[in-house]
Amino acid sequence: MSVALRHKTPLMLAIGLSMFWAAPKAQIEADTSVVSRLAGFAVPADLAAMDTPNDAGASITVIWSKAPTAPAKTNYEVLVATEPHGPWFLGGKLAVTGHVLSDEPAAFGWNADSLRHFLNVSEYDVNSDSSVAIEDDRTYHFGLRVVADTDTVVFTALSASAEAEANWFNWAKLNSLILGLAFTAITLIMIGAARKDPNLYIRRVAGLDALDDALGRATEMGKATFFVHGLDGMSSISTIASMNILSQVSKRVAQFGTTLKVMNRDPIVHAVSRETVHEGCIEAGRPDVYKEDDVIFVAPDQFAYAAGVDGMIVREKPAAVLLMGYFYAESLVFAETGAHAGAIQIAGTDSFTQLPFFITICDYTIMGEELYAASAYLSREPKLMGSIKGQDLGKVILLAVLVSGTVLATFGFDMLTRVFTNL
Repeated sequence: MSVALRHKTPLMLAIGLSMFWAAPKAQIEADTSVVSRLAGFAVPADLAAMDTPNDAGASITVIWSKAPTAPAKTNYEVLVATEPHGPWFLGGKLAVTGHVLSDEPAAFGWNADSLRHFLNVSEYDVNSDSSVAIEDDRTYHFGLRVVADTDTVVFTALSASAEAEANWFNWAKLNSLILGLAFTAITLIMIGAARKDPNLYIRRVAGLDALDDALGRATEMGKATFFVHGLDGMSSISTIASMNILSQVSKRVAQFGTTLKVMNRDPIVHAVSRETVHEGCIEAGRPDVYKEDDVIFVAPDQFAYAAGVDGMIVREKPAAVLLMGYFYAESLVFAETGAHAGAIQIAGTDSFTQLPFFITICDYTIMGEELYAASAYLSREPKLMGSIKGQDLGKVILLAVLVSGTVLATFGFDMLTRVFTNL
């Protein structure tokens, strides 16, 4: 006799399994003489099949009781058939020592014990060279056998059946949805607060505060400001952040009437830099100060780019050098050359391997997330300010939960551990 089970939540799974174990078992084949020779091994007394919970379909989960003891090198083999009486094909193998329900609490519930095995079957072998995938909305029958060694194969006197189907919702990710909605609400609230108060406080960043001083120094000295991009392309978050800073710098330079030269090694970054500087000049009301030749494509090679930029720094001796983006081994070359030229240098990067060089040599260093927050810090645009504040508040909440969870887990309370499992 076969029983089909479909369950979507751990609670429904528990109810379904209890119903199945009370049902009669169908006979496949049993060799009791061999079973008696497997000392200390008991053939599983139950077998259940169900649609794999929280998946996209095409998978069925088979569950059975774990043997108290078993000889070494003993394995379970799950058999699959499209008809109640076969033919049977191999759907998967499992050692007797692992893969129990408690290993997957998100799927089977936090109260799932370690006394039952499970195996997700998504395909079965029809021969040594090919396999067939499990199809949705089709009934499959499952059997279980114990392989004690190469010469001993025992079929259990059990079978079960089930159909696979796609689940509309992954309940194991419910916590992610709730937390995502909560942090979205926090961000929207902070954006509203930023619109009401343009002077909404965010932590001061010394390197960004010094930006106006550096540009003012360049204006007083009548010298250029060099903006040097890192080596990464436009797909890099640090390069995108550097473009946001370039936008604000180009506005200020246009207002001050100072020369701004932007150094690039990537053609796409070069094109975006041109448009960014041009737009900045327009927004400042000084489109006439934009010079296309001041946005320079230096060289695509790493050290050719470094040599080209250093040569221009040595010859022109700019008053300020802004190093923004993701840098590699050329960072020290840039910083040393700018220092010898007497320029005030502000560096910003999220490359932790290059930060020590910038901190040592440059006047100011914008580190890690400060680079991402720079555009909000400089523009004071409400949406950006609110997003930064929302993220910061979210980090504070997560830090508080982390500390609380650590303390609770120390005393044996794992409630917060469960909430944040499978995020």
